Amino acid sequence: MAYQQPAQAYQTNSINTATPGELTLMLYNGALKFIKLAKAAIAEQRFDKAHENNMKVQNIIQELMITLDRKYPVAEQMFLLYEYIHQRMVEANIKKEAAILDEVEGLIVQFRDTWKQAMALAKTQG
Repeated sequence: MAYQQPAQAYQTNSINTATPGELTLMLYNGALKFIKLAKAAIAEQRFDKAHENNMKVQNIIQELMITLDRKYPVAEQMFLLYEYIHQRMVEANIKKEAAILDEVEGLIVQFRDTWKQAMALAKTQG
């Protein structure tokens, strides 16, 4: 248990000192982590754990939707994609289908990888 406190302190500090761009990247990575956990739980027929992890992904997607700066046209397109992802997560939760989670995982990987590229580009131009 002594290990847990320093790890939690590090994680809290990482979040508190992260830039908005880094926080978005953390959200994408968190969503991917919880999708993997939900898929594993479905495979093990631990549907309570699948539900728990699915809800975490849904919450992350809702956070991404809320924090979009919708004054930019691309944000509207992202919002629609997030909305689609959220709906698919609801379906995956109801049906307990790993195939739906695979689809969502692919979309979030694309978002994450594009976000990483944008951050790198902003760093070289800034």
